[in-house]
Amino acid sequence: MNITEFQSLLQPVADYINGRQIENNLADALDQQFPAHGKTFEAIEKACHQAISEGWMCSQGGEGRRFGRIIEPSVETHNLSVDVVDLNNIVGPHHRHPEGEICMIMPVTSEALFDGKGRGWCVYEPGSAHHPTVTNGEAVVLYMLPNGKIEFTEAR
Repeated sequence: MNITEFQSLLQPVADYINGRQIENNLADALDQQFPAHGKTFEAIEKACHQAISEGWMCSQGGEGRRFGRIIEPSVETHNLSVDVVDLNNIVGPHHRHPEGEICMIMPVTSEALFDGKGRGWCVYEPGSAHHPTVTNGEAVVLYMLPNGKIEFTEAR
């Protein structure tokens, strides 16, 4: 697995998001189009775990919180950046989403929750902010940011 292959796996998701409003009901639409136990979701999840074990994904950070930007926004991604975090029972640094955030939640521990949500999709609207929080174990979260925009309000 390399970044080009990984981006190819994500292309149907980026294509689907393209032109849609980044709002709460987008999560429901993504759950319908790319269900948490569907082929596309599971292929992306498997690729994330493989890339993390190979060391090129989530290569920054330390115990309990590893992260990294995988793909910069581009024409091919419809100006979405792609980051992946591996969080284990942690409250991450507060940040704001100037243009929104689309999250794919992949629990490693079956009971793990990201911001109170289990396996599947969640969407934060433009202007929203939060402390990304994983409880009840470990989860990998892939998140896409329109134009790669994120504003950290606390030190990382």
